[in-house]
Amino acid sequence: MNGLKMSFKKIPLIVCLCLLSHAAQAVLDIEITQGVEGATPIAVVPFGPAGVNLPVDVAEVIATDLRRSGRFAPLKRNDLIARPYEANQVNFKDWRLVKSDNLVIGKVTPFGAGYTVKFYLFDVFRGVQLSAFSLRSDAAHLRRTAHQIADMIYETLTGEPGAFATRIAYITVTDLGAGKRRYSLEVADSDGYGPRPVVQSMQPLLSPSWSPDGTRLAYVSFETKRPRIYVQELHSGKRQLITSFPGINGAPAWSPDGRKMALVLSKDGDPEIYVMDLASKRLRRLTDSLGIDTEPAWSPDGRTIIFTSDRGGTPQIYRMSADGGRAARVTFEGPYNARASFSADGHTIAMVHGENNRYRIAVLDLKTGSLQVLTDGRLDESPSFAPNGRMIIYATEERNRGVLAAVSVDGRVKQRLSAREGDAREPVWAPIRQ
Repeated sequence: MNGLKMSFKKIPLIVCLCLLSHAAQAVLDIEITQGVEGATPIAVVPFGPAGVNLPVDVAEVIATDLRRSGRFAPLKRNDLIARPYEANQVNFKDWRLVKSDNLVIGKVTPFGAGYTVKFYLFDVFRGVQLSAFSLRSDAAHLRRTAHQIADMIYETLTGEPGAFATRIAYITVTDLGAGKRRYSLEVADSDGYGPRPVVQSMQPLLSPSWSPDGTRLAYVSFETKRPRIYVQELHSGKRQLITSFPGINGAPAWSPDGRKMALVLSKDGDPEIYVMDLASKRLRRLTDSLGIDTEPAWSPDGRTIIFTSDRGGTPQIYRMSADGGRAARVTFEGPYNARASFSADGHTIAMVHGENNRYRIAVLDLKTGSLQVLTDGRLDESPSFAPNGRMIIYATEERNRGVLAAVSVDGRVKQRLSAREGDAREPVWAPIRQ
């Protein structure tokens, strides 16, 4: 996994080849490696009534979501003092004894071919109900319903939107032996559950990028032995070839309105940033420098594009109007800053920050210019913000294989998402589903 130590000129074409190796099993195991000290105690009681046979343990999914946020410490089930599932069954004195700040109870009842899922959220010490809501679900979507409930609880208690009912995309590779590998673009729930391949190839796949509505993925495929950009619909599997120019076709990035795509082409010489109108396929060149310009990303309002360029001698982040014009340098700390992306509010960018042969994830406050390094790995890369802006998913190395990890924007909460074998790379967090 030495892609980040290569010459910058090689990155657009072959970074994926250097980062992907060995076999990958799609399911990701999540391990919280660091949480917030003094996380809020919360009790999540198994949903009743007893005797209902469900395909998903709704309460366990909710508790796991809250735990992996790093901001809550759900009680172990053996420590639950009672198991109410109706509001009138709650005795707040009991829950104060186990020092639980909040209590979640609920019930799942059959309704037609599916279920009605109702939950209650209580403030234990004030003895008041904070929230209650009913949702309809079928068996196939019961786990997603649990994620939605976790999002509601998280937002009620923190004042910030949750991102549990979202998805991630990432690349895996399977070593088939005899020098052959199968590359797969996978989509899974944000907790790594329910992965499914979007496309598989015996040639490298890289640079997945979500459409703003979360229904399509753009990516680069080497299936013809040279890079091409495709867009694929997740529901139908229908796919469209976007570019196949001579040279580099890479780093696709959707505009926030979904009508345009920024991408990197070398058809006219050095790699440069272009913008394509997806309806007309009309191209507009944005950059024109003697260096390499790559890895574009749009601001949330669609007015600005940031990108990586070595025009100043080392890879740094630059910013320019999405309509073109002069590019201004954004990063000045350290000899290497690359692969930037915007937070949802547009105030912060995440990037790979390299110094002293270590490549870590950092965030830059665009208003103050303050840079904070969040991770402590040796080869951390490909940062992508959660849609609520609270976490960043990225790729890293553990025991000589690639894993995914996540870190909070303040660096206090860390978790690792590792395939049970093999490598997982290039994660990108999906927008919130409409």
